[in-house]
Amino acid sequence: MEDVAIIVRAAETADIEPLAEFIEPFVLQGRLLGRTMEELEQLLPHAFVALHDGQIVGCAALEIYSKKLAEVRSLAVNPEYRGRGIGKKLVQACVDRAKERNIFEVMAITSTEEFFKACGFDFTLPGEKKALFLQTRVQH
Repeated sequence: MEDVAIIVRAAETADIEPLAEFIEPFVLQGRLLGRTMEELEQLLPHAFVALHDGQIVGCAALEIYSKKLAEVRSLAVNPEYRGRGIGKKLVQACVDRAKERNIFEVMAITSTEEFFKACGFDFTLPGEKKALFLQTRVQH
């Protein structure tokens, strides 16, 4: 596939249903958590989409927990469009939003750590802070 013009922009209300359809295959593969329409509406003010010819080919959202912490959520890129920097642009849009909101830290929970390291993320923060997790059930 030749390089194509990809537009990354803030998500809009009209994007909710197409977004739900776009992320469904990633949910079925276990790559993303499922989202109800209500959850998508809540993420919308800090969500971003990547478009090619008006079609969603990628998405990401910044979930803001507090002035101290936000998380990159629901990052997905259509497999046919991977390797073109779309994921990095989406992550950067989330980081830029966090900076606009003066959020101190942005985290990402991922199975593709090398991608996030390439975006400037690391396992520790200054002062050796690390995130630890405990799973309370087998499925989400």
